[in-house]
Amino acid sequence: MIALGLEGSANKLGIGLIQHPPGYGRDPTIRAKILSNIRHTFVSPPGTGFLPKDTALHHREWAVKLIKQALKESGVSWRDVDCICYTRGPGMGAPLQSVAVVARMLSMLWNKPLVGVNHCVGHIEMGREITGAENPIVLYVSGGNTQVIAYAEQRYRIFGEALDIAVGNCLDRFARTLNISNDPAPGYNIEQLAKQGKTLLDLPYAVKGMDCSFSGILASIDSLAREHLNPNGTPKNTDPPPSDPPITPSDLCFSLQETLFSMLVETTERAMSHVNSSQVLIVGGVGCNLRLQEMMGIMARDRGGSVYGTDERFCIDNGIMIAHAGLCGFSVGEGVVQVEEAGVTQRFRTDEVWVRWRD
Repeated sequence: MIALGLEGSANKLGIGLIQHPPGYGRDPTIRAKILSNIRHTFVSPPGTGFLPKDTALHHREWAVKLIKQALKESGVSWRDVDCICYTRGPGMGAPLQSVAVVARMLSMLWNKPLVGVNHCVGHIEMGREITGAENPIVLYVSGGNTQVIAYAEQRYRIFGEALDIAVGNCLDRFARTLNISNDPAPGYNIEQLAKQGKTLLDLPYAVKGMDCSFSGILASIDSLAREHLNPNGTPKNTDPPPSDPPITPSDLCFSLQETLFSMLVETTERAMSHVNSSQVLIVGGVGCNLRLQEMMGIMARDRGGSVYGTDERFCIDNGIMIAHAGLCGFSVGEGVVQVEEAGVTQRFRTDEVWVRWRD
């Protein structure tokens, strides 16, 4: 079977086509075949975020172009497509609606069934498919979500999550404070600056059981930026004594990353201990961060375990993950919706999905 996937829950519009060969799901040696995976990102000016209405307009302008390009690259016709999968939620309302309109239009135009997909489950299933991880603890970290997840009894159970803002949102908002570019992504640019940081500053460490809080850390790092940096981002104290070097943007980014990622490693390790798992799968846009992968790898090795991650093609929002998860559900009749009922929701919990395609 072949599925077309449409993802547009935030500022990235992704279109992908995937094929599940005969025997897929029954024979573990048979892997899915990626036919095309195309993405276009709405990039806002430095110091700003992306507004829902502007992002929705971007998706409407690019959807047809990317669908045509994806079909051309895949080498298949729309007639070969068995179902159309779209992101039902969670995400930003206006961008989600734009993609849902496109999905309904294609369903009626091509007379193909529609499958609504949970964005978070899409990340998990794509990560499992690419890495081959069997039954890992999942750390799902992105601009809108932060969750520690484990699978049990055909549900992805949430062990812990962010109590306020997501870890990716915390990084993105500090990028605005520093007025750094959003191209290719604010979190990526913070990661590059953090590599040059040398001074680790004291920031709040807010782990509450299995949950994390990031808003206080953001307020604290913003305060330190105002204290140590000029409006143009240069250090205020450029002539300190040798024992007191100036605090730079790189130091702030380094301190923020180390604190945030330490919290995530702690809660993930606790979940591993609880379910006696030796595998960690990192998914979501922040999962591309090499420092997070390194810190998680150190923890996992100390426990005799391993870490699984993907590159930016699959950890950043993409259409292929929606196509893959949608096709998994379609094969067992899960998530199929009528065109007139194919809506979206900004609140679609990971543990609401009945994962019928897994034992």
